[in-house]
Amino acid sequence: MKQISIFFLVLIGLTSCKKSKLIPIKPDIVTETTLNDTDDPAIWVNPKDASKSIVFGTDKETNGAIYAFDLEGKIIEEKTIRNIQRPNNVDVEYGFQINDTTQTDILVFTEREKQQIRMYSVPDMKPLDNGGFQVFKDATEFEQNLPMGISLYKSPKDSKIYAIVGRKTGPATNYLYQYELKADSLEIQSNLVRKFGAFSGQKEIEAIAVDDEMGFVYYSDEGVCIRKYYAEPSMGNEEISCFGGEYFLKDIEGIAIATYEHGKGQLIVSNQQQGEFNIFSQEDNTFIKAVNLATLETDGCEVVTVPLNDTFPNGLFVAMNDAKNFYFYDLNNIIPQK
Repeated sequence: MKQISIFFLVLIGLTSCKKSKLIPIKPDIVTETTLNDTDDPAIWVNPKDASKSIVFGTDKETNGAIYAFDLEGKIIEEKTIRNIQRPNNVDVEYGFQINDTTQTDILVFTEREKQQIRMYSVPDMKPLDNGGFQVFKDATEFEQNLPMGISLYKSPKDSKIYAIVGRKTGPATNYLYQYELKADSLEIQSNLVRKFGAFSGQKEIEAIAVDDEMGFVYYSDEGVCIRKYYAEPSMGNEEISCFGGEYFLKDIEGIAIATYEHGKGQLIVSNQQQGEFNIFSQEDNTFIKAVNLATLETDGCEVVTVPLNDTFPNGLFVAMNDAKNFYFYDLNNIIPQK
């Protein structure tokens, strides 16, 4: 038995996170811990007072939650959504039109065990979905009906807001479903507008990020590459590129887009088992550099490029850490501002 135990310890060591050789960058803030298993963050910038912005983070388990944190990493209990059945990924969008006179910012997340997505108003955290919107209704296999990744897109053409949703597994084509979120006179609806996106079949697709300014959606085909498509349904379903795979040790995970004017920003992508993040140009997707942010096994990440407070005067980058918490960084520590 002792020899078998030693063998498994060695095996675990070989397959676990490979230590980065880069100098680690320490977080400015480490959040309070969640109950189960952190995964994906989203950042809501308070338009009235940026210092009161909120970081949301999923805690994925049957008794899961969407935690709300202030910029000091403290849990805001009254804005935390609990008793969610395995929430996976989360995103926010601004200016959802409720009716002719009312708008609200929204938070949308996947609830895997109920095969649906949920939609709440921000910052008052009221449900807008009458219990949830079912996704992948036409899936013929159970695991193809389990939502994981999600990202929101607001069209610059007509201000329509879409949810682009991924799943635990799926076909070689049409892996992602794109739903328009729309209010009519009676209720808010989620209407399927297209299916798109290739899948290698090697691992899974979870991380999805949308570049609203440039009109692109990126997602991690975990063992292969970062795939790029148009976010606007009318632009078609042809893949634009499949890039970056050679810079990752194993799994390609969370994607955050640091947006500046005229596409001069960066894509920050988790190199999970290497314990690093790879940074690519937003403009042409070329590799820039890698950074070690001292996180372990990072799944999701998110970024905003606007000043928030004295701790985050250059913007905020948030990364999930495999200790039931999230790390907050001033963006200048990761991408020095010119």
